[in-house]
Amino acid sequence: MNHYPIPRDYPEYQSPPKKVSDGRRFSIYAALDAVFIVVALGLALWLAYILLVGSFVWSVKLVIPLTFGWATLAYLALPRLHQLFTLLYVPNYFIGRTKTVDGILGDPVNLAFDGTETDVHAAMRNAGWVPADPITLRSSWNIIISSVFGTSYPRAPVSDLYLFDTKQDFAYQQEVSGNASQRHHVRFWRVPEGWVLPGGHRADWLAAGTYDRSVGFSSFTFQFTHKVDADTDLERDYIVKTLRFSDHDIGVEVIRDFSTAYHQRNGGGDKINTDGNLPIIDVRDAAHRTPMPAAKKSLRKWKDPADHGVPPVSLLVAGGLLVLNIVGAIQLGIVALTGQDWGWLLIDDGADEPWWILLLMPFMSLIEIFLLVGTLLRHKWARIGLMVLCVISAVQTLVALTGETTSFRAVLFAFLSVFVVLGVSGDKVREWVSGEHTTLRTKQQA
Repeated sequence: MNHYPIPRDYPEYQSPPKKVSDGRRFSIYAALDAVFIVVALGLALWLAYILLVGSFVWSVKLVIPLTFGWATLAYLALPRLHQLFTLLYVPNYFIGRTKTVDGILGDPVNLAFDGTETDVHAAMRNAGWVPADPITLRSSWNIIISSVFGTSYPRAPVSDLYLFDTKQDFAYQQEVSGNASQRHHVRFWRVPEGWVLPGGHRADWLAAGTYDRSVGFSSFTFQFTHKVDADTDLERDYIVKTLRFSDHDIGVEVIRDFSTAYHQRNGGGDKINTDGNLPIIDVRDAAHRTPMPAAKKSLRKWKDPADHGVPPVSLLVAGGLLVLNIVGAIQLGIVALTGQDWGWLLIDDGADEPWWILLLMPFMSLIEIFLLVGTLLRHKWARIGLMVLCVISAVQTLVALTGETTSFRAVLFAFLSVFVVLGVSGDKVREWVSGEHTTLRTKQQA
């Protein structure tokens, strides 16, 4: 069919119809939420500037502001900055790449699987692969110890990458040299119901396999991370060969030139390259051919605590810090009334503050706790009010920090105050308050 026949007359440009509304209404809450996202980024950059540049005086105590300055930049400011920028220019449809939690393009999608989840687990375990632990405080600490001291951790967790707006369903790995600094690993995502790959190809699972060659710093955020080997095709082919060697009935169909061959960088800034081919691995009935051996740990997928009604960790941490703040504020109020000097105050002793401010601080802290409880109960305007007070507190702390960066207590409370603002204004808390997390989970399970 000829979609572009030769016109008889010179073409005349047809004006497009008037813009059709997308149905979304202006929301004051959404606008304020966006403002606080940017404000939190500004506070983090301000703190990083104070610690790294604003008071750079050579001394032994310089290690305090430099350490907190790096932590502020790497774990607070730059991730939020990347989130804002990538939201504007990184596409949200399938382009054969995963995304990091900050929205940066991650590892390439270089494998597809046909078969049930049980079949995938049976095939991978039979081929000598080990399921990765979920990311918890304990598993994160264990992988740090393994990487630094060279101890074995075969089930070391992998960082979260996102495809179809969800993090990987599970991941497998093979440890190299007896420690977690080098390893083969592959993440798996279930393909949404009815979704097809470009070109009309179908698969039940998509996967991204890469090889961790060492531990280093991310080029984009300066966070500690694994450095990925550039030739991702070698890891892709290695995964296919281990599966075929262990189970000769596993079939493979290769889609040639599924994507354009390219040289790029992943979410950690590491160079990657691929020829663009996509193997589709048929593991159907693998569970019947090679039943999974009994394991001490269940292969049940780790669920987000929010699935069980548990608030996000960032909101719980912010609540804990606010509780400490109110205890300190009450102590200051007692000091103002009794005139006694308590050397173990949890916050600054307030010696230069007027008495009426010292008496007002406990009441302001009580309001913060009231708004925190409202946020935990998912009242969106309580969250807005909480962010307002947290921003005011953070600004006061940053102003007071100027010229006092060698004080560990001053630096610590400045860092924590900015962390609270970033946490309360973050995506996890917004989803918790608005119920977006529950809605997304329901759609995925439907």
